[in-house]
Amino acid sequence: MAPPQGPGPATAGFEPPVYPYERLWGARQLAEAHEGGVVDLSIGTPGDPPPPAVVGALSSSNAERGYPASVGSARYREAAAGWMQRRLGAGMDPAEVYACVGTKEFVTTLPHWLRLRRPDRDTVLYPSVSYPSYAMGATLAGCRAVAVPVDQSWRLDLSGVELADAARALCLWVNTPGNPAGQLDDLGAAASWGRAHGVPVFSDECYVEFTWQGDRRSVLEHGREGVVALHSLSKRSNLAGLRAGFYAGDAELTRYLSEVRKHVGMLVPGPVQAAGAVALDDDAHVEAQREVYRDRIEVFRKLLGDLGVDAAEPEGGFYLWAPAPDGDAWRFTERLAVEGGCLVSPGDLYGAAGAGHVRVALVQPVQRLTLVAQRLAGS
Repeated sequence: MAPPQGPGPATAGFEPPVYPYERLWGARQLAEAHEGGVVDLSIGTPGDPPPPAVVGALSSSNAERGYPASVGSARYREAAAGWMQRRLGAGMDPAEVYACVGTKEFVTTLPHWLRLRRPDRDTVLYPSVSYPSYAMGATLAGCRAVAVPVDQSWRLDLSGVELADAARALCLWVNTPGNPAGQLDDLGAAASWGRAHGVPVFSDECYVEFTWQGDRRSVLEHGREGVVALHSLSKRSNLAGLRAGFYAGDAELTRYLSEVRKHVGMLVPGPVQAAGAVALDDDAHVEAQREVYRDRIEVFRKLLGDLGVDAAEPEGGFYLWAPAPDGDAWRFTERLAVEGGCLVSPGDLYGAAGAGHVRVALVQPVQRLTLVAQRLAGS
């Protein structure tokens, strides 16, 4: 009798790609060789302290024992609704505002929940130059990630969406102010397009407090039907380590998402919600942070100008989106690492259409930015 056969060859499954910022390891090593170390401007990790009252709330909430409500505590939801009314003019009942564990997890898990809701659709539309997680969320859900073209000002060009893709779309992502290019998209046009095509529009508004041209804006200004706004305390209040966010919009869609997320156990920790509520109640620290970023933007624009690089002032956000000399972003990244001890991000990390640019995250103090200038001047 023949011996029993073992399992056949393994079927090739999903192999995660290299995480985008891990591609910068070589440039990081070059930058770290400088005395004083690397000036890391590659990732938008806030480097400034949050308000002391927020930190204090973490240790005094008495909310660490029990399981927090997945939708968020009444205090957190009230603070979020109050902030939306006060800063965005978006009147929301606190019961219609829902907590999320930061916003990256919301972005990357959303396609899976939407596909369960609409199994006849399989496509996520996202800006062709954008935060990589919009496309990765589609991939992780087994969906099609379809890039929407952007125009010369890096704004969404919805006329470039094929009708066949719109008919299969689970959602359209918009992000304004935009990462990496700092553009302000027409959120009203996006909401209208979504309604016309039956496609839910999710508006990532995590940089809204750092809007430089005109007023702060939200997709919710254009009605709630078919739209959801997503907000985070990571950038607004320098609380990326707490993982606190919230979402609001279309009543049926947000109710569905909140119920799914209950079953998954997506819970913002109680002490985090207490601290987040304190942060949302306070606008003074945000106004101070705005001035800090404005100063850094101007300092680094001048530094790039001295290198012959004309980086436009962003319409929003705290990034500079700078054209690389000769269109070679990786070579320019290496030059800044070798000569300035500075680490930036090549634009193709945000989509092939961004390949000729670099993104500079102005999250380091002015003294560190000045150090880069001094190194470059002495190279």
